[in-house]
Amino acid sequence: MSLDDRDWYRDAQREREKQRKIDETRAKFSVFSRKHMDAKVVSPTKTGLIPMMIFWCAVMGLLYMLMTHYLKPKQAQVLANGDLVINRSQDGHFYTTGKVNGKEARFMVDTGASLVTVSEEFAQKAFILGGVSTTFKTANGDRPGRVVEGVGVSIGPMRVTNVKVGVGLHAHDESDALLGQSFLSKFDITMGKNQMVLRSR
Repeated sequence: MSLDDRDWYRDAQREREKQRKIDETRAKFSVFSRKHMDAKVVSPTKTGLIPMMIFWCAVMGLLYMLMTHYLKPKQAQVLANGDLVINRSQDGHFYTTGKVNGKEARFMVDTGASLVTVSEEFAQKAFILGGVSTTFKTANGDRPGRVVEGVGVSIGPMRVTNVKVGVGLHAHDESDALLGQSFLSKFDITMGKNQMVLRSR
């Protein structure tokens, strides 16, 4: 056997060995693929759909609770000098909690409204009865209602016992009542960028 023949024979052996290893690797991969890829696919409608629905319901419920807490009107802050501070909400309005005739209420402050106003449903719960029938002029047209005098309204330590309250108007979606000038006019009001400050006279 010549030198050239031996070199050719050695090269051929190397090629065969290389091909054998490639074939072994392919065979192993093929077994792995059949074992894992050809496994029976479980229908999501049988086992996956219900847990997925429960998961998303839990996520949506958590988001709802967080948003409700985040957007919930906060109690106004009372400073050491007695001033009442109401912070501006995310929607640009001023909201706070307080009481109308002793009933807990969520207020939206409306400096353009002449009266504190509540819905008829809220008035019934707060026992705001009687009053004088009237017609309210609103942006959506005339609305029947009544005006009741001598109603107590309070926000924190700020209390006014003889407030005129309009009954029959629907309050803002985020509030039970509008806090108008029949209460606000009893105080000095300072408006800042993100705060409204009420000061006793």
